[in-house]
Amino acid sequence: MTYCVGLLLDAGIVLLSDTRTNAGLDNIATYRKMFVFEEPGERVIIVLTAGSLSVTQTTMARLREIADDPNASEETSLMKAPTMLKVADIVGAKLAEVRADVDQKLAMSQGVSASMIVAGQRKGDEMRMFLIYPEGNYIEATEDTPFLQIGEHKYGKPILDRVVTTRTSLKDAQKAVLLSMDSTLRSNLTVGMPLDLAVIERDSCKISQRRRIEPGDESFRAMSEAWSTALRDGFSQISL
Repeated sequence: MTYCVGLLLDAGIVLLSDTRTNAGLDNIATYRKMFVFEEPGERVIIVLTAGSLSVTQTTMARLREIADDPNASEETSLMKAPTMLKVADIVGAKLAEVRADVDQKLAMSQGVSASMIVAGQRKGDEMRMFLIYPEGNYIEATEDTPFLQIGEHKYGKPILDRVVTTRTSLKDAQKAVLLSMDSTLRSNLTVGMPLDLAVIERDSCKISQRRRIEPGDESFRAMSEAWSTALRDGFSQISL
């Protein structure tokens, strides 16, 4: 299992993913689930992945191979797509294609599933963020719903519902996604560190901030303890 979250704000985009994968309690590993496609100043695209590792890794490998091909077209390459909507179409089509391939090879099993968050901006266009479903279709983040989640999302959703709006600052947004992740880490052992955090400022068309948060990170630990204290204090002040 995994947990990934993305926020689409007036000021920019904030994305966070964990790195834990598991195929049983005795088979736990670390794999990056945040993938960056960037031409600074021209376009930046970040993909977060959740679900079957065989599907997500194969999908990202094929997307990267096409992106690196100088002869690729606007119809197939994330780095040449004319809009973020076309980027979502390309990712969705490739995810559905890989999932179908893997399902066919695993015909005797119950099939596999994977989902992705795709976010970014192309120079001259608006920032956009999409949640891509296993079948290749997608939904888009909006002003009414400025965040998207994949994986084990239920534990981290309440704080986002309460504090995140499109007007949230990038600094507060980072705090919100980290506390959302902290809640998930505490409640589900299949989600784990290290964490990958990325920030894209509006109209920069590049990664403005990128951070790997390792186990034992002092600032993350202090934030987690402060949040726990605030929750306990708030709980004790509520009367029936």
